[in-house]
Amino acid sequence: MPSELRIGLLGAAGVAPAALIGPARRTPRVAVTAVAARDRTRAQAFARTHGIPVVHTGYDALLADPRVDAVYVPLPNGLHAEWTLKALAAGKHVLCEKPFTANRAEAERVADAADAALARDGLVAMEAFHYRHHPLAERMREIATSGELGEPRRVEADLCFPLPRFGDIRYDYGLAGGATMDAGCYAVHVARLLGPGEPSVTSATMLTLRRDPRVDRAMSAELAFPGGATGRVRASMWSRRLLSVRARVVGTEGEMKVTNFVMPQFHHRLTVRTLRGPGRRSVRAERVPRRPSSYACQLAAFAAAALDGAPVLTSARDAVATMGVLDDIYRACGLPPRGGKGNQGPAR
Repeated sequence: MPSELRIGLLGAAGVAPAALIGPARRTPRVAVTAVAARDRTRAQAFARTHGIPVVHTGYDALLADPRVDAVYVPLPNGLHAEWTLKALAAGKHVLCEKPFTANRAEAERVADAADAALARDGLVAMEAFHYRHHPLAERMREIATSGELGEPRRVEADLCFPLPRFGDIRYDYGLAGGATMDAGCYAVHVARLLGPGEPSVTSATMLTLRRDPRVDRAMSAELAFPGGATGRVRASMWSRRLLSVRARVVGTEGEMKVTNFVMPQFHHRLTVRTLRGPGRRSVRAERVPRRPSSYACQLAAFAAAALDGAPVLTSARDAVATMGVLDDIYRACGLPPRGGKGNQGPAR
């Protein structure tokens, strides 16, 4: 087995320094060794800034580099499936940013390819839900599934933040953009993590861009879980709800609330209220270690999976279920699921 995981970066993306380059400097057995971009000048400037030794012109050239073992894919949503498939075919492990693909059908194709690549070559394909690898996420799951809260009745998750730059690629319909894709995928994943089984979508409402009503800037969806529990997920990149990053589970015997499940390294709070006999309540607040960061936890998990065969918490197969819920949210709002590469139909 190799002693070091050499990672190449597909695109000089703004998220890469926090999500990959910084954590790699503090993660044993990991090195960022190459970057590729369609604009070589931009790739060279990025490499100089971050100390990356090799620059490739074009993503295919990086995938052909035998000195690269794995790739990080922070490209726009609509390109995730294409380049994950190409990377697996080139014999590379893949850490692909969320959402894993543009829709469920794409996710199923990628998951099938990932299963085959794992069986054939031991390759790992991981969706980059960094929050899931931090100890806070596991503690949330433990409490929600332990029975301490009684029978689950309600699961809620929000990820709302302001992004008023409407020319940003996250608002680009042709690149599978929208608040549901960018922020809502987190809320859906948390609801799946904490809920009693896989949810179905019962209703949804969205706020859209004036210039392109196919693109959502905010979303709220109601969910139903097996056994009768209900749920709600909310996401926003521009609405009256400027900032909300929280999760909540209500059961017959108690309630758990979590603030900032996405970036717990900066600040978080977990509160549990439970019934202790007739008319008596117990309240406690918990904290988990803030360091290492959620991104560092994710990178360590990716390296362990690729180098040691460790389990993958956010697998390609897991992404199929998340993408199915996102598709159904769009359908509930009267819109089709997002398309993949080349989805450049005219605005309605």
